[in-house]
Amino acid sequence: MTSRKALFVIILILLVDQASKIYIKTNFILNEDVPIFSWFKIAFVENDGMAWGTKISDFISVISDRNAKLFLTLFRIGAVTGIAFWLIDVVKKRKSKILTYAIAIIFAGALGNIVDSVFYGILFSDSTMEVAKFLPEEGGYATVMHGKVVDMLHFPIWSGVLPEWLPFFGGKYFSFFDPVFNIADIAISSGIGILIVFNKKAFTEKVNA
Repeated sequence: MTSRKALFVIILILLVDQASKIYIKTNFILNEDVPIFSWFKIAFVENDGMAWGTKISDFISVISDRNAKLFLTLFRIGAVTGIAFWLIDVVKKRKSKILTYAIAIIFAGALGNIVDSVFYGILFSDSTMEVAKFLPEEGGYATVMHGKVVDMLHFPIWSGVLPEWLPFFGGKYFSFFDPVFNIADIAISSGIGILIVFNKKAFTEKVNA
């Protein structure tokens, strides 16, 4: 894959990701949801931490939520910088198309969530009890580096009480799939999945024309 193709993939994912987030942010109230199918709905939530809302401060109590958020944002910036150098190196050395594509979509997804973390706090007003405003006169809901990641895709595929005969979990309520995520998360997960499933092809030393 050439650098132009990789750049096109990155820009496309970023545009779709940010367009969906901005639309949700400026049209939905926090925690509002709209059912599309019985197994899929648009549900606006904001993630102030890592995957599934986990925060660094949940594990290290001496760190405040604000400092934990700043550390997480800086870590994400460092990680995406490393991915960018990896992608540049792979393109220059003309590694496999699968590897280049996988890294490109991982980079795009990571960058998409960084935009939220770095800028959304100053670009939007708070979404609690009202639809957020873009560039509010009174200022945003947070400072630079302290924005929250916008999530909206929810797939509540099945929920109910599990059969009694199941060991350990029988008779208990179970819901699949609870996490709410976004386009950037899909890109990151897809890229990692490609590297796992097509590991041998991705890391082959064969030079592509």
